[in-house]
Amino acid sequence: MVNVKGRWALITGAARGIGRLTAEFMAQQGCNLLLHSRELSHTESLLNEVKALGVEAYAFAAELSDLDAVAKMLSDIDALRVRVDIVMNNAGVQIAYRNEYFNTPVSDYTESFKINTIAPAMICYHFMPKMIESGFGRILNTTSGIRLEPQQAGYSASKAALDKITIDLGSTVEGTDVMINLTDPGWCRTDLGGPNAPNAPESAIPGIAVGAFVDDKKSGRYLNAPFFTGLTLEQAVEKAEREFDSPYNK
Repeated sequence: MVNVKGRWALITGAARGIGRLTAEFMAQQGCNLLLHSRELSHTESLLNEVKALGVEAYAFAAELSDLDAVAKMLSDIDALRVRVDIVMNNAGVQIAYRNEYFNTPVSDYTESFKINTIAPAMICYHFMPKMIESGFGRILNTTSGIRLEPQQAGYSASKAALDKITIDLGSTVEGTDVMINLTDPGWCRTDLGGPNAPNAPESAIPGIAVGAFVDDKKSGRYLNAPFFTGLTLEQAVEKAEREFDSPYNK
């Protein structure tokens, strides 16, 4: 199992919900953090909280639908001159639930794809070559299990596109110590999931982060957090490595 103590992780959408829980969990493992939110004020309390655990942490603000802002954030992170070993692309948006789905506006797609697909892809393209050069890296792209719901077409299509990007990129590093996988918190009671979701956000821990700790050189997997609910981190890593295989050479 990977020891993340002293490593640096970028977590997008860290201000609340699953992103905040993930940041807290990673800090508890001794991981230094780069915390993204739309506004710096949104992560102020989290920044103080994780620093109190003894890790280093910095906050960055960017609206992910503004791709120039994403590029600036990446430049600002580079200026810190720290080696980003772990990327957790957690931030996402669900535009609307449309029962009149034949009237779905084009903007549902354009906004969803900018935030859920293009921004995470930009982040992957930025850090993955650096990880390959250093010989180590873990990227987790947050996906969704939504299927057969045209009511959420923009959201589900943008996540499906992110799945494709992740699996294709994973094929280029399979068998190396740079690993890129998919993670899914399940349907949780967050701002995105809504109050009627069946699962507490805490149920996503440790599964939402297990891909940062696996050490079997396999990429392109769908690591579904509910499969790890109730396990210790060590148990979750063992289960992930035993039961979740890469999709290549099948």
